Amino acid sequence: MATSSTAPCPHGVAPNGCPISADAAAFRPFDGPYQLDPAEALRRAREREPVFYAPDIGYWVVTRYEDVKAVFRDNNLFSPAIALEKMTPPTAEAQAILRKYNYNLQRTMVNEDEPQHMERRRLLLDDFLPERLARHEPMVRRLCRDYMDRFIDRGHADLVNDIFYEIPLTVALHFLGVPDEGAERLRQFAVAHTLNTWGRPPPEEQIEIAENVGRFWQTANEILDDMIANPDGEGWMYETVRQHFKHPDIVPESYMRSMMMAILAAAHETTSNATANAFWTLLTHRDAWEEICENPALIPSAVEECLRVAGSIIAWRRIATDDAELGGVKIPKGGKLLIVQASANRDAAHWENPDQVDIYRDNAVEHLTFGYGAHQCMGKNIGRMEMRVFLEEFTRRLPHMRLVPGQTFENLRNISFRGPARLLVEWDPAQNPERHDPSILDRAMSFPIGAPVRDDTLRRVVVQEVRDEATGVRSYRLADPRGKALPKWTPGSHVDLVAGGFRRKYSLCGDAQDSSTYQIAILREEDGRGGSRHFHDTLEAGATVHIAGPRNHFRLDEGAESYVLVAGGIGITPILAMADRLRTLGRPYRLHYCGATRAAMALLERVMRDHGDRLRLHVSDEGTRLDMAAELTGVGAGTQVYACGPERMLEALQDLARGWPEGTLHYEYFSAGASGLDPSREHGFEVVLADSDMTIQVAPDETVFEALRRAGVDLQTDCGEGLCGTCEARVLEGEIDHRDRVLSRAERDRGDRMMTCCSRARGRRLVLAL
Repeated sequence: MATSSTAPCPHGVAPNGCPISADAAAFRPFDGPYQLDPAEALRRAREREPVFYAPDIGYWVVTRYEDVKAVFRDNNLFSPAIALEKMTPPTAEAQAILRKYNYNLQRTMVNEDEPQHMERRRLLLDDFLPERLARHEPMVRRLCRDYMDRFIDRGHADLVNDIFYEIPLTVALHFLGVPDEGAERLRQFAVAHTLNTWGRPPPEEQIEIAENVGRFWQTANEILDDMIANPDGEGWMYETVRQHFKHPDIVPESYMRSMMMAILAAAHETTSNATANAFWTLLTHRDAWEEICENPALIPSAVEECLRVAGSIIAWRRIATDDAELGGVKIPKGGKLLIVQASANRDAAHWENPDQVDIYRDNAVEHLTFGYGAHQCMGKNIGRMEMRVFLEEFTRRLPHMRLVPGQTFENLRNISFRGPARLLVEWDPAQNPERHDPSILDRAMSFPIGAPVRDDTLRRVVVQEVRDEATGVRSYRLADPRGKALPKWTPGSHVDLVAGGFRRKYSLCGDAQDSSTYQIAILREEDGRGGSRHFHDTLEAGATVHIAGPRNHFRLDEGAESYVLVAGGIGITPILAMADRLRTLGRPYRLHYCGATRAAMALLERVMRDHGDRLRLHVSDEGTRLDMAAELTGVGAGTQVYACGPERMLEALQDLARGWPEGTLHYEYFSAGASGLDPSREHGFEVVLADSDMTIQVAPDETVFEALRRAGVDLQTDCGEGLCGTCEARVLEGEIDHRDRVLSRAERDRGDRMMTCCSRARGRRLVLAL
C-alpha cells in the first residue's frame, strides 16, 4: 500500500510506495551473516517479511519456498534477462580494459527469454540425458582413485585444492570437448568471472578482474574458433557448433561465443563447490558421515540433502516484465528480484525440521538448488553423478577421515555462489582399510543417473514395545537402534513402515516432544492388502524394521481462533496428536471421537485422561452416534475443522462443509480407494509441460507421474495412491479424471489441480504448469 503523508518512513520508501523496514534496510548480502549462512541470515525474513525491498542492492529479495518456486515457474513475468548483469557497475577503467579484449558477453542458457531459450535448449539437450551421462562415470571414478592415490598415505589433504577442483574441471572440459591444458589459468579466470558478475569488488580490484575476464573471453573464443574450423570433434560444444551450422537462426555465432565462456565457468565451479560443501557438511555432522560409511546405498539421498542445506548456488536473479504480486507484495514492472534458493531450501513451511541435516529425508530432491522449470540446470545429473562417486570412494577408502579442527569456511565474496576456498582433512594412514583388505577397491557401487529413488531412503529402527490398544489395534514404539534421537515431528505427521515386503503409512500418535521414540497404532484389516496382518503377526519387541519420514501432509494451522477435531476409529491417531498440541498451546478445541464399541476405540484411555474436558464420545452400540449437523452447528470464520476416519464419515463432512467458509475443513483418509491401472480400460493421452516446453505421451498402463519421471522431470510422490498431495501439479488446460482422496469437491470442480500419481485426463490432452 502507499505511504501516508503523515507516516514517518525512517528507512525510505520502496518502489511500490511502501515503507522499507529496518530489517530490509539493514540487509547487506556482501557482508557478514549472508556470506556466512544465507539461509540463517534470512530466517527472520522468511517468518515476518518473506518478500522485501533491499535498498543496498536495489533488489526485491524473495525468501520462501513457494514464492521462489513461483518465480522460477513463470519465466515470462519474471524474466531471466538480468541473470548475468553485473551487480557492481564497472568503472571506466575496467570498461576500457574489457573493450580492449572485444568482450561482448550476451545471451546464454541462463539469461535468455522464450521462445529462443527453449528452442536452443531442445537442440542441445541430448548430451545431458541420463543414458548419455552414464558413459562419463568410469572416467570420474578413475580420476578420483588416481588423485586419492596421491595423498591417501600422507594422512592429510586440502580436498578443494588436491581433488575437488581439478576433477570436476577435467570432467567438464572432457564433456565440452575442450583441451585440458591450462587448468590453473581457467580457475583464475572463473574466479574473476564470478567476482565480475556477482561480486562487489572495489575500484582498485576491478582492474585486475577486468584483465582476467578479458583474457577469459579471449581464450574461450580462441577455443571456439578452433572448433568452428574443425567441427568434427567429440563434446557438447562441438555439437553446439554443428547445430549452429544446421540452424544458424536458432544457434547464432554470438550465442556460441557467449555460451563458450559461460559454460567454461559454470560447468565445473558449481560441482566443485557443491562437492566441497557436501563433505564439509557431512564431516561436521559426523553421525551422517558414519551412516553412509556403513550403508553406501544412502549416498544418493545424502547428496540431495547436502544440496538442500549447503548447495553451491545461493541465489539467482530475475526482472519483472510487468506489474506483479508475490507473497502478497506488489512488485512494479522493472523490479529486480534476488530469489534466494538457499533460504527456500530451509523454509519451515515446506520442510520438516529444515535446519537438521537428515540424510533419510525422502523429499530432499524437492530442493531448489538446481532451479525449477524451463531454466532448471541442464547439468544437474552430471553434478549428482560426480558427487556420488566422490562420496562412495572416500567413504570406502577413508571412512576415518575427519576435519582438521579450528578451520573456518572462507567463501568467495559474492551473492550467488558458495564454496570453501579450502577444506583441510586428516586421518591415520595406518587405519586405511585397503592396507588390511586390498579387495575393497573392487567393491565400488554405481548408482542410476538422475534423482534418487525414494524407496531407497529408509531409516533402520527397532520395535521397542508392542501393546494391545483395542480390539484389533496394536501400538508399536520405535527407536533408533543406537539410541540416537529421531527427527522431530509435528501433529499430522506420518511415517512409512517397511517390513516383509510391505510399505504402509501410519500417523505418529505419541509424545511429539519425545525424540527418543516414535509411536504408531495399526488396525488389523482382515480384508485389506495384507500389510496390517503381516505387521500384527510378525512384529515383536526387538524386531528390526525400516521407516521413511516423518512427513506431514495433514498439517495443523496453529493460528485459528478455535478448532473442532473429529476422529473415526483408527483415525484418532493424527487427531490425538493435534489435540495434544492444541492443549499445550492453550487453544480452544472440541474433540469428537466416534467408534462402534468402546472396546474397539484405540488409545481411548489416554484420550479420556488427557482431553476429557474437551471430549465427546460417540459410541454406536451405546446409542450416541455423532449427529454432525447438530454437533457442528456454528462453524464459521475463525474455526478450523480437522477430521480423519472412514470414507463415509468424511463424505458426510464434505457435504456439511458446503456451507462453511472455504478452507475450514481439513481431512485425511486412512485408506486408499481402488488403486492400480487396468490398461484395457484406460486410454493414452499427452501431457504438455508449459514451463518446460515439453510434450510427453502417457501410455494406458502408466500414470502421469511415471511418464513425467521417465522424461527426467524431478516430480516427487509419497503415497502413490492419491492420499498425500505430494505429486500435485497445476493444470492449465484439459479436463481431469480425478481419482485422488486429497482435493475437496469444490477444488475438483475448479479443475486447476491434479494428483499425478493417480488422476488422468478425460480427453486426449492436459497442459500442466511444470
